[in-house]
Amino acid sequence: MVKSMTGFGRAEKAIGKKTFLVEIKSLNGKQFEILLKLPSLLKAYEFDIRNLLSEKLLRGTIDCTISLKQNGAAKPVVINTELAKSYYQQLAEMAESLKLDTGSILSSLLKLPEVVVPSTEIMDKDEWALFQDVVNEAITNINMHRINEGEMLERDLELRINNIRELQNKVIKLEPLRQQKIREGLVKLLEENVGKDNFDRNRMEQEMIYYIEKIDINEEQVRLKNHCEYFISLLKEPGDAKGKKLSFVLQEIGREINTTGAKAYDSEIQKAVVIMKDELEKAKEQVLNVL
Repeated sequence: MVKSMTGFGRAEKAIGKKTFLVEIKSLNGKQFEILLKLPSLLKAYEFDIRNLLSEKLLRGTIDCTISLKQNGAAKPVVINTELAKSYYQQLAEMAESLKLDTGSILSSLLKLPEVVVPSTEIMDKDEWALFQDVVNEAITNINMHRINEGEMLERDLELRINNIRELQNKVIKLEPLRQQKIREGLVKLLEENVGKDNFDRNRMEQEMIYYIEKIDINEEQVRLKNHCEYFISLLKEPGDAKGKKLSFVLQEIGREINTTGAKAYDSEIQKAVVIMKDELEKAKEQVLNVL
């Protein structure tokens, strides 16, 4: 089973007079990175929230936003009454000395620094225990999304590897013909340049054996077959985080394909290698999204 790194999860729940909304979005990333936005009420629990996310989301670039509504207000605030009284007394005295209307003092007063400030209330332990359920619900939802995305990734990756295996079967069938064409080409070259009876055929056979061994691709095909089988088995294995393993196996598959191309000396095999590389690149792009 493959799980994607991309997904979205959302959960909303009322706890007492407060309503919490948790939204989590994840994108692919090499490590675990998190951008966390939360109200001041939850600042004391920031590390606990980060731990919850890292334990259950494992990898990716995570954007988590937690919103709070309380009595209809999105951002609970408090009024610094003592400071407001001090400001008011001074403003009233100034207005009286200048013989100004005092009717608009209140609206001006609320705009002065630190009269209206965000609430410094901290969530208690009972509320925190209930709030964790909201976070876990959002995490469950994003993981379900990741699983659904992962099913599509798995099908595509399996298709790419199976295409490579089919092309490899074509290469294996072409291999005996390739050796025969190389032999015939060398004989023709010698006959044209030194004459049909002017070279030692036994010596040529010895040199041919040495040359064929140098460009032999049987070992590469065995390793390529094993790597492809291992990749498919990894896709089917249980467990979440396997993106890095799959990426490493694709690197090994690429190494064997490249070596096959370098040793081919055959146009039909080269064509098959080019298509293999194209399928491999598509698989590499998809693996970047695997958890």
